[in-house]
Amino acid sequence: MRSADIRKTFLEFFTARDHRVVPSGSLVPSEPTLLLTGAGMEQFKPYFLGQAEPGHRRAVSVQKCARTSDLENVGRTTRHSTFFEMLGNFSFGDYFKAEATAWAWELLTGGFGLDPSRLWVTVYTGDDETVRLWRRIGVPSERIQRLGTADNFWSMGVPGPCGPSS
Repeated sequence: MRSADIRKTFLEFFTARDHRVVPSGSLVPSEPTLLLTGAGMEQFKPYFLGQAEPGHRRAVSVQKCARTSDLENVGRTTRHSTFFEMLGNFSFGDYFKAEATAWAWELLTGGFGLDPSRLWVTVYTGDDETVRLWRRIGVPSERIQRLGTADNFWSMGVPGPCGPSS
């Protein structure tokens, strides 16, 4: 699958679930605590902090990002690049883990056609609720890995929104 097909499939999947497509924010953000945009959610920070009301309760985007928080790892691992696009679906108080987990599985197995028997998921160390959600979907316990803050936690500068990932 080509990157353009991945973007298109992702955007169409969430648009069909009442998400509004939001264009990529600037690579140089207006946020004074950031040098460059490093995550897809950064343009939505005012909504997450309750400083502004979104025009729609759901959004989907393909955000241009530049890595700044751990430049020393670029080139040392396969997951550290300097420039990348981050695909994201966002809820501003409309849905949470149950819907996000089910949609992630549906997108991966249906939209992208990945073989469910080859997929593994990660959850934050103490997140038993999300483990139960993945088990309900049908992911075997042995393919659910618990990871801690270093590997499975996102943050947007200091201070800023942050949280465990799955």
